[in-house]
Amino acid sequence: MIVKLKYFFTLLLISTSLVNCQQSEKVETNFKLGTDVLIDEYLNLLSGKKVGLVINHTSVLSNGTHILDTLLLLGVNVSAIFSPEHGFYGDLERGKIIWDSEIENVPLYSLHGKTKKPTNDMIKDLDLIVYDIQDLGVRFYTYVSTLYYVLEASVENNVPMILLDRPNPNNGLKVGGPVLESEFKSFVGLTEIPVLYGMTAGELAQLYMKEFILNSTSNFDLKIIKMKNWYRNMLWYNTGMEWILPSPNIPNPQTAIMYAATCFLEGTNISEGRGTAKPFLQVGAPFISSEDLISELNKFGYETFQMHPISFTPKSIKGKTEKPKYENEICNGILIEVIDEMNFNSVQFGVNLIYAFYKLYPNQFEFKEEHFDLLAGTDQFRKSILENKTPDYIINSWQAELNYFKSKREKYLLY
Repeated sequence: MIVKLKYFFTLLLISTSLVNCQQSEKVETNFKLGTDVLIDEYLNLLSGKKVGLVINHTSVLSNGTHILDTLLLLGVNVSAIFSPEHGFYGDLERGKIIWDSEIENVPLYSLHGKTKKPTNDMIKDLDLIVYDIQDLGVRFYTYVSTLYYVLEASVENNVPMILLDRPNPNNGLKVGGPVLESEFKSFVGLTEIPVLYGMTAGELAQLYMKEFILNSTSNFDLKIIKMKNWYRNMLWYNTGMEWILPSPNIPNPQTAIMYAATCFLEGTNISEGRGTAKPFLQVGAPFISSEDLISELNKFGYETFQMHPISFTPKSIKGKTEKPKYENEICNGILIEVIDEMNFNSVQFGVNLIYAFYKLYPNQFEFKEEHFDLLAGTDQFRKSILENKTPDYIINSWQAELNYFKSKREKYLLY
């Protein structure tokens, strides 16, 4: 199984390297993942312990070797494995129920099956839990909800935890979007944080623990193994690492950056590009005029990206999107090309995009109310669009809560 794992992850790296070589030139650094630092400096923390791993296909060292391969070869007693949405191999489409199985005679528990939180029976015999999953830095990307539940279960069962830190593909500076309101909690948003929270998984874990999980008198053994030579303004390319698709519809770092803008369309009758080769980068519907949409959006004045008219036909793609919106229908819309990733404001663009769709097509554009509100973490975004409020009004409406989050966030930053 170890050989098969290595072959699988090598294919993932090769399949994405062609995307990366077309992007901006890499900046070479002495960057190291938290996973690398664990192996180099802290392997003794795992010695003699029954270890549970919360991992998936993204859990690789900088050299491309998977952490499971590495720890098994080093003789670590891996006693349980937990995987998030999309499964251990990351090849299942969103929302799929995943059943428990095993790898190398080690139980593999799905945290997107009959439970989303590790049960007492799953972790009661463990001495330590190690978390190592690449996320996007976006609230509604569910790996951070899995992180929350793993932390909560670890505290409840008094099992110490090590988190191996990884880069935020949206960098560590961008904070934006509405802060989730408690009545809109769901698996796409469990805590009162904004859409873009500008933190690494390690930083977010500290915030989760102090602000939401532990009471004022509680104490828990959570160790964050930091990256080396990662800085808040770094983009993915600056790390020198190849991109591994964290889920089937995030094929490259640019899609990871656009995701916070166009994922809102999942809660509408506009295609977010699922069922195509460029999900979240091309959007549209059969009733859209590409030229009219571009003309309306250009009124906002953009310098960080370009829009191109496009027609596309969503298809069923096994493992990615089996039933996309407008399957086998021609959709007209735009292809978005980010040319300044550092300064691109994804949430602002997302608001402008929803505003433009409703303004141009008030009788055809539709919200899927519950889904949209859960993604937004509030119903005020949707209601403001329906009341013809301007994008500036909408964005300003959540600034007070956002500024409060920013001030609270500061004390948990590690870099």
